Amino acid sequence: MSRSGSLPERQVIAAKGLVLASDGVATIEIARRLSVSPDRVRRWRARFESQGIAGIGQIAPGRGRKPSLPDGTVAEIVRMTLEERPADGSTHWSTRTLAEALGVSRETVRRVWADHGLRPWRAETFTLSNDPRFEKKLVDVVGLYLNPPERAVVFCFDDKTQVPGPRSHPALASDDARARTDDDPRLQAKRHH
Repeated sequence: MSRSGSLPERQVIAAKGLVLASDGVATIEIARRLSVSPDRVRRWRARFESQGIAGIGQIAPGRGRKPSLPDGTVAEIVRMTLEERPADGSTHWSTRTLAEALGVSRETVRRVWADHGLRPWRAETFTLSNDPRFEKKLVDVVGLYLNPPERAVVFCFDDKTQVPGPRSHPALASDDARARTDDDPRLQAKRHH
């Protein structure tokens, strides 16, 4: 246990302290070497005497961090995330909006979402296009993935619909961005200047 790389740190440190104690090292010296209080070393020894190896590194009942959320808060966070939408018309909750609605911290909401595998910003539905040629395009694209031509390279681009309006940076594409060819009069006019 004292050499483990996978056990919790508190167990490894307690085991190291008990090994030192079995070698006859004094309590104060063990505390100094392991950067803990002498009182903690005494508790390790007492727990080892009463519980044996099973007690090494265990947190005594009544100690440790107490849950700070009222009963039902986690269940309510999960329920609202899955069943309700924000009053402002958003498609899903953010950590900020849900935290404000429930009177908890954003970190609490984030932790509950992570513990329950919730990602409300990810759409779980597929919306079909109203493009009359959609089916043919779909078959073509899926065909490239299922049966690509020999030595083919397939590039896939997805627009970012959540990024509104024209870009302010000149290097980025604007709303009216389009492929320009050598016969584009705007491109030719820029070359002559």
